[in-house]
Amino acid sequence: MQPKSIEELIENHINCQHVQVESDDLTHFTAVIVSEEFENQSKLNRHRLVYAALGDHMQSDIHAFSFQSYTPTEFDNLK
Repeated sequence: MQPKSIEELIENHINCQHVQVESDDLTHFTAVIVSEEFENQSKLNRHRLVYAALGDHMQSDIHAFSFQSYTPTEFDNLK
């Protein structure tokens, strides 16, 4: 699966200000996801939102998916 395809899945499910997915081997992926929808959400709920966006691809196309989820404010504070 291509990183761009994963970005599109996430963007179609979550209103994102920024999504960047990278992979060296097209089975192991890392991502940074910034969304206002993460506001006042626990880490667990943020993960649930993202995994819901990926759906069945987590069973078939994606072997490993590691990501950081931020609100826009949290992301801006990283800079």
